[in-house]
Amino acid sequence: MVLAVDGPATMDWAAVVGNLSKALVERGTPVEHLDLSAQLAPWPGIVERTASAGLSEDPDFDRLATGSLADLFDTVPEPPPPSEGVVVVFGPGAALVEHDVLWYADLPKRYAEAAIVSGDGRNLGQREGDARPTTKRLFYIDWPLLDRHRDAVAPHIDRWIDVQDATRPVSVDGHTLRRTIAHLAQRPFRTRPTFNTTSWGGHWGQRQLGINREAPNTALGYELIAPESGVLIGGPGVQVEVPFQLIVALHPQQVLGEQVHAAFGTSFPIRFDYLDTVDGGNLSVHCHPQPEYMREVFGWPYPQHETYYMMVGGESSKVYLGLRDGVDVEAFSREAHDADRHGLPFDIERYVQTFPAVPHQLFVIPAGTPHGSGEGNVVLEVSATPYLYSLRFYDWLRRDADGGQRPVHVDHAFNNLGTQRTGDKVRTDLVQPPRIVREDRGWREELLGALPEMFFEVRRVVVDCDEPAPDETAGRFHILNVVEGDGVLVETASGHRHSLAYAETLVVPAAVGAYSLQRLGSARVLLVKSLVR
Repeated sequence: MVLAVDGPATMDWAAVVGNLSKALVERGTPVEHLDLSAQLAPWPGIVERTASAGLSEDPDFDRLATGSLADLFDTVPEPPPPSEGVVVVFGPGAALVEHDVLWYADLPKRYAEAAIVSGDGRNLGQREGDARPTTKRLFYIDWPLLDRHRDAVAPHIDRWIDVQDATRPVSVDGHTLRRTIAHLAQRPFRTRPTFNTTSWGGHWGQRQLGINREAPNTALGYELIAPESGVLIGGPGVQVEVPFQLIVALHPQQVLGEQVHAAFGTSFPIRFDYLDTVDGGNLSVHCHPQPEYMREVFGWPYPQHETYYMMVGGESSKVYLGLRDGVDVEAFSREAHDADRHGLPFDIERYVQTFPAVPHQLFVIPAGTPHGSGEGNVVLEVSATPYLYSLRFYDWLRRDADGGQRPVHVDHAFNNLGTQRTGDKVRTDLVQPPRIVREDRGWREELLGALPEMFFEVRRVVVDCDEPAPDETAGRFHILNVVEGDGVLVETASGHRHSLAYAETLVVPAAVGAYSLQRLGSARVLLVKSLVR
């Protein structure tokens, strides 16, 4: 029998295969091995096959890799089946080999990033002695290739193995995995949150939510970020984490809705995350790529429009947003370049406006708009899913962990700077008042932010009574987050019930249809809601 064990590159494959082989031998089964990573093309060939014409020398960004994992092999071996026992073919791309049984050993992406940053991991195709691993290759080359491969083989997986603890892996058979995913695609569910640290990070997540108390800070809270989020399935004590994107890939119409699927394929287009600067520092002032630049230079088919919903802030806290009236863009560019090249500070507020970070205010940030959250805030960032292209104008001359000046991306930023809104037009277009779209006794739904060029909108549901507030997906997924109060009970017409607490996020697939929101406790509850328009 040929057993293929596929999975990501950044994994302790020696431990995974060693434990598997030990178990087989203890059962009296002879075992042979074929390490498929050794069959990948030599590293210079992999670099050449994945190089982008415009960004190969860019230190921070790259174009998203196209093609398939199979492109990185000169030939895929065909091991003869053994006369007895098992041949274990393992590593990224193992499913490409003719096999009798397919297992997929998975490690969530947060482990891969940590391994690359620490130097303990390698990029896809790297061998000992090859170039130093980088998060640039991980984000833009490795993950797109591996994700496409995983999604393509998912219908044929016989067993899914979660190896977060390589000594005690947890698994589920493929049939049960697919049945569970099909069930999830029909009901509301929550993704597993994670928090990362950065140099500007604050401490709200640690103090308010009890997250990562041992970490330096809780700057970035990934509530729902499709390329990285996972979903826990199973029961108490025995849980398997599966990628959120796998659920979308297997059931795109049920999760996204027919029209959203037609527009975005299997890319889940909205993300929710926290930016925590409480007792931290200002974010950089940056922008995101305009639609054509995003498509032609970076390879994402849609732009990174954003919004900031202020969960924590105050009159003394700031949000940087939009250009001042009559701004001298050439002077702005000159000072930004001098800061980058020569370490010269400058007053960013000569060029970029600031607004009070009033709690529960939404700021709308279309692609190309300079923006950033100031110190002392917690932002619920509701935005388009592309999340790897923050183009920094200025980062306060901040230093990185090695003592060097943190990178900025001045040329990219000014290539994308939007100048169509300046001065008062920033306030009128990007700091919008709430508009009631529907209401009944004790509850209302408000539109907080929408623009013609943005494909999604942000709403707020206010529940101030004990009666359930009705809602309906109407063929498009909803995302909910509790921004004030004790939480809500979400109940679908089919009888699924899900409690959602303060600061938690819930995906409501398009297939859910009718559902209701009933507050928990006696206080008013506010929920941020987003959907594709």
